[in-house]
Amino acid sequence: MALLRLTVIGFIVLTIIYVCLSLYSRAVRRCKLRAEWDEEGMTGDKDAFIEQGLQEYDGSLRRKLILGVYIVPVTCVAILIYVINFM
Repeated sequence: MALLRLTVIGFIVLTIIYVCLSLYSRAVRRCKLRAEWDEEGMTGDKDAFIEQGLQEYDGSLRRKLILGVYIVPVTCVAILIYVINFM
């Protein structure tokens, strides 16, 4: 029963952290795209440029690395449980 409680609460906490980190990372990327637009003095539709940059960001490795929020803590807890019980 305690393992189930740990799993559910852990999943909820990790999901909140993942969502916050994902939104923060996307906001930072949006700011960088705006700064790039202003620095280079581009012409055309600024919003379209930003949306295209965000679509490229959605498929990037950086976006996928944020999933480490789930993988790293679960792996650490599994190793800790194994070491405590079987070594």
